[in-house]
Amino acid sequence: RSARGALPRYAPNGDWLTVWFGYPLEFFDLMVVKGSVAVDGVSLTLVDVEPERFSVMLIPHTNAVTTLGFRPPGAAVNLEFDLLAKHVRELVRETAAP
Repeated sequence: RSARGALPRYAPNGDWLTVWFGYPLEFFDLMVVKGSVAVDGVSLTLVDVEPERFSVMLIPHTNAVTTLGFRPPGAAVNLEFDLLAKHVRELVRETAAP
């Protein structure tokens, strides 16, 4: 399942770029630091995760060859969450169900 997110903030970090994305709170249980998320089809590692927002770091190459480093703040992006996290969530729900 995918979701729409928003791109609210960029923060330069040397040659790298930290990018914060908003996401629907219903997907919080799929987000874990050092886990994976795909943003507009680009697979990225989660750096920080908070309710309704997360950050990733773009290396110079990713920043140069994708649109992620050039999107305006507030732009809509497509989010795909880690497949393994989805399976774990479903297993936990099944075992917790009465």
